Amino acid sequence: MKKHSLKHIQFIDIPTINDPDGRGNLSFVQSPVVPFEVKRVYYLYDVPTNAYRGAHAHLEQYELLIALSGSFDVVLDDGQKKERFLLKSPKVGLLIPPGIWRELDQFSSGSVCLVLNSDKFDEGDYIRNYDDFLNSKEN
Repeated sequence: MKKHSLKHIQFIDIPTINDPDGRGNLSFVQSPVVPFEVKRVYYLYDVPTNAYRGAHAHLEQYELLIALSGSFDVVLDDGQKKERFLLKSPKVGLLIPPGIWRELDQFSSGSVCLVLNSDKFDEGDYIRNYDDFLNSKEN
């Protein structure tokens, strides 16, 4: 697993075009805004306010999370320190490198979390047990 810490977490500004006629905004993600080749896209929605998602770390994959609608918290943990980040705007993404435990909670009603991933789904890239995650950080 790559040895990343919370200092490697980045907020990324998503380019946005504001329509001068008041017809809404358009935001887009493309290279080089996303610092990796996007190989998978998925989104979370209809998550109850008292539920949480995530609860895993990746060994090699990067993720960019964007709150397309509503808001939610992302709790990140590098094995030494935990920090909570609020995502509430489709104009900002949160870049999470490999080796960081993540949990998402406090979903507002109607929230949608878009996730751009650097690779296709591979169960072997996941650490789903927190104690295993902590042990992997010691090696």
